[in-house]
Amino acid sequence: MSLRIGKRSFAPPIWAVGVTAFGLAVFVSLGCWQLGRAQQKQALFDAFTSGSEDTVDAAGRGFDELPRYQRVRLRGTYDSTRQILLDNMPSATGRPGYRVVTPLERADGRGWVLVDRGWVSLGVTRDDLPDVAVDPGERELAGTLDELPIPGVRVGPAAAPGAAGWPRVLLFPTEADVESTLGVEVESRIILLDAGVPDGFERKWRPALGFGPERHLGYAVQWFAFALVAIVLFVALNLKHAGSTKDSLES
Repeated sequence: MSLRIGKRSFAPPIWAVGVTAFGLAVFVSLGCWQLGRAQQKQALFDAFTSGSEDTVDAAGRGFDELPRYQRVRLRGTYDSTRQILLDNMPSATGRPGYRVVTPLERADGRGWVLVDRGWVSLGVTRDDLPDVAVDPGERELAGTLDELPIPGVRVGPAAAPGAAGWPRVLLFPTEADVESTLGVEVESRIILLDAGVPDGFERKWRPALGFGPERHLGYAVQWFAFALVAIVLFVALNLKHAGSTKDSLES
């Protein structure tokens, strides 16, 4: 392939065309993927914000009938004797600790739900578990529906071998893990207890994004910039004076 542009010629070798085309395909694909991830996370953030604006009375309704991040109101009774500490849960500022999950027996007779009452710090040692006692009387509470936290990569069981006693420390348990631990079936979603509701701990809820959509947008810009640099280099390295090839042959 050869193209004359004024006093210059553009005649890249086939291998350069192939390498550049492959690189462009990779860079553009990765950029588009990052844009898609940004849109997904923005949609989660928007759902978290809009779901918190209106409160739905969840009495008589299953949580699977409601969207994730819907704010709900519910009456029930805490089981203070069987509580779960979700391990490896940093605070909003990155301090190590647990999230306290307490089963609530619904007053409408529809079984059990899990209420995340917030974050507590680690003790001096792993054996020094926090005091998470709570009044077992019937109450009305409000909070936001969410999923149990999931790890990037799941390794090993949720509970340490031989774990016993309460509260029980679990590492990224599944719904089945929780049901096995408590001995009862639970709703598929949990309630993130509102910050203003009594008997909770530190609560600074936010959607589980890992990092926000703006970082994905930044990564997308980087990949598209790499594609632009590849094009510029391809042209610059293969655009030569028309006489340069002839001169080199005559010499």
